[in-house]
Amino acid sequence: MSRVPKTPPTGQIIDVVLDLLVTDGYEAVQLREVARRARVSLATVYKHFADRDELIVAAVEHWMATHSYTAMQGPEPGETLHDGLVRVLGYVFRPWERNPRMLEAYHRARTVSSGQRLDAQGINAMQPVIAALFHKADPTYIEDIALVLSNLTYALIGRFADGNLEITEILPILERAVYRLTHDNHADAAAAVASGTAGKRSGDSVVIASLAAPFKAPDPPQA
Repeated sequence: MSRVPKTPPTGQIIDVVLDLLVTDGYEAVQLREVARRARVSLATVYKHFADRDELIVAAVEHWMATHSYTAMQGPEPGETLHDGLVRVLGYVFRPWERNPRMLEAYHRARTVSSGQRLDAQGINAMQPVIAALFHKADPTYIEDIALVLSNLTYALIGRFADGNLEITEILPILERAVYRLTHDNHADAAAAVASGTAGKRSGDSVVIASLAAPFKAPDPPQA
């Protein structure tokens, strides 16, 4: 798991960046202000971090390693796939619910050239737990669930960052999605077709737009 070492002066710099992100938000992180608060020179900041983007990614990376991924545990005895996935999602999102500005920082940091490290960090942290949960599953089933949940997760985070969704709404939506993905829903599907109302209810357009949203997200800018 990647983590920025908490040793001077990088530890001081990372602490300052995290404080700025949590208290004042993403735009408050400016290199001169970081250097001033960390009581180091601007040259020292640049010695350890190539630019502002790299500095913020490193800070978010450290925050995730400290607040989310250290709690990851393997399946409990008798735990269902549904319960295991919900537990893993809770590890990630409950710390964000307590620190909404860090979720905004994560969302924005993912779009920079070095932001792919954050995705890799999450995969590396969760892979052992997820592998244990799915150890007997069909590979295609695993791939389908991963595709649905990853697209839905990034879409929900984007809606939160845009101010269209409360942070406390994300985890319940994901939990409902996990239920649908891991439980037999033939009855609901049959009822939806039999009703003959597809495309006519007022909420249908919202549902369709929500499903399409992950596939309309812009690609991260190229370096």
